[in-house]
Amino acid sequence: MKRLYIETVGCQMNVLDSEMVVADLRRHGYELVGTPGDADTVLLNTCSVREHAEEKIYSQLGRLRIDKASRPGLVIGVMGCMAQKDQKIIFDRAPYVDLVVGPGQLHQIPELLDHVRQGKGRQMAVSLSRTAGSLESIRRSHETFDPLRDPTMRPTPYQAYLRIQIGCDKFCTYCVVPSTRGPEQGRPPAQILDEARLLADQGCKEITLLGQTVNSYRFVDGNQVTTLAGLLRQLHQVDGIERLKFVTNYPKDMTDDLLGVVKELPKCMPYLHVPAQSGSDEVLKRMKRGYSLADYLAMMDRIERILPEAAVSSDFIVGFCGETDHDFAQTVDLVKRCRFKNSFIFKYSVRPGTKAAERFADDVPEEVKQARNNQLLALQNEICEEENRKFIGRSVEVLVEGPSKLAVKRGDHGPLVQMTGRTPCDRIVVWDGNSRQAGQLLPVTIHDVNAHTLIGSAVTADHGPEIFSILEAPAKERR
Repeated sequence: MKRLYIETVGCQMNVLDSEMVVADLRRHGYELVGTPGDADTVLLNTCSVREHAEEKIYSQLGRLRIDKASRPGLVIGVMGCMAQKDQKIIFDRAPYVDLVVGPGQLHQIPELLDHVRQGKGRQMAVSLSRTAGSLESIRRSHETFDPLRDPTMRPTPYQAYLRIQIGCDKFCTYCVVPSTRGPEQGRPPAQILDEARLLADQGCKEITLLGQTVNSYRFVDGNQVTTLAGLLRQLHQVDGIERLKFVTNYPKDMTDDLLGVVKELPKCMPYLHVPAQSGSDEVLKRMKRGYSLADYLAMMDRIERILPEAAVSSDFIVGFCGETDHDFAQTVDLVKRCRFKNSFIFKYSVRPGTKAAERFADDVPEEVKQARNNQLLALQNEICEEENRKFIGRSVEVLVEGPSKLAVKRGDHGPLVQMTGRTPCDRIVVWDGNSRQAGQLLPVTIHDVNAHTLIGSAVTADHGPEIFSILEAPAKERR
C-alpha cells in the first residue's frame, strides 16, 4: 500500500480536483494519510490567482526539501494552476520536485508517479498554451477527468461540488485562469446528470455547480442548446438531491430566464455569487471586465424584481493599477447600495503573464491597498451584521453539516454539541444540538447574530415556534 498526502490551496475547483485525484489514486493502491511525514508521495494542488497562494506552495516545498533529504524515496508532485503557469520554473526553483502536472492532465498522475518510481526521471504534463495549436486541440488538452469521486475528501458527506464548465474566455486583465484552465467549454448535460445521480447515491443532498463563469454555461448538441437554466431543470429531477447552488456568476450572463428558474424550482437556492470587482467604470475598463457600473446595477435590479428573496455576494479587488481615491469611493458606494450578503475582498497583486502585468504599472502603494482593504472589509462586516439582525426571531431551514469548527477545536463530546449548517441563502447557523442531526434539513429559530453567523436553537416537532415560509431576509433597500 502506497501512502499519499495531498494539500490543496485555492478555489472550489481545486478542492474538486483533489477529490478526483485521490479517487483515482485509491484505485491504484494508494491510501490517504494525514501528514507529509507519514507519506511516500506528497502532492500539492496549487493556485495562481494570487501571489500569496504561490508563495505558500514554494514555502511548503522548502520544508519538503528536508524530508526529501532524509527520505530519498519520497516523491513530491506539484499539480494544478501554478503547475500549468510555471511549468519548468518549478523544477528550477525546487529541483527535488519529481513531477509537475497541469489541471488538464490530472488523470495522468498515477502513470507519472509510476514513471518516477521506475527511475525515469522528473515528469511534466501540462496543457497547450492558448496559441499553441487549433482551438479543438487546445480544448482537448485542458479537459478534466470527471466523474471519479471520493466522498471522504468532501467537507461533509452531504455536500459536493459538480463541475459543469471548464476554462474561461473572459480574459480579465488581472487573471491567469484563461491560461491555466484553458478555453471555456461546457460539459455534456448527460455526463453531468450521471455524476449528479452518483453523488445522490453516495448520500449527497446539496450540489454546488462549478464554473469559472458558471452562468455562461452552454452546451450545443446539433440543434439543441442547453444553458444553465435548462441544466437546472434537468438536475431538479434527480432523486435524493435537495439543494442546488451554482458559483461563480458573471454579471452580463445573469438572465431573466435563469433568475426565473431559480425562483420557480424549489431545489434551487436563492444564493447568487456575482463578483463586481470594482465600482469604478475606469477601473472596470482596465480590468476588461466587459460591463459597466450601470450594467451591474441593472443586474441587481433584475434580481430584485424577479428573485427578491435572493442573497447576493461579491468579490472586490482593491488597489488595482491606477485606482484613485475617487475610484475606490465609487466601490464603497456600490457596497453601500447593494448591501451584499458578504464580499471577498483582495488586494491586487501582479500576476506574471497577464495583460495587466504587461500594460499597467502596479502604482498603488501597499499601505494604500491595505487601508482600502480594511475600510471596505469593515463596511461589509457592518452591513453583514445589520442584514443578519433581520433574522432574529425567525426560523430558517438549515442543512446540518455537523459539529461546528469551534466544537471540533474544543473536542466537545456528549449529548449536546454546537452544530453548524447553512440556510438556503448560504448563511452560517450554529446551535446546540447533537451529531445525529448531521445531514438533516432542520428548522432553527434565530435568537442572536454577529457579522458572520446566525445563532439559534433547533425547533422540534413537539415544541417550537411557527415555521415561517421564508428563504431570506426581506428585500433589501438599494436606493
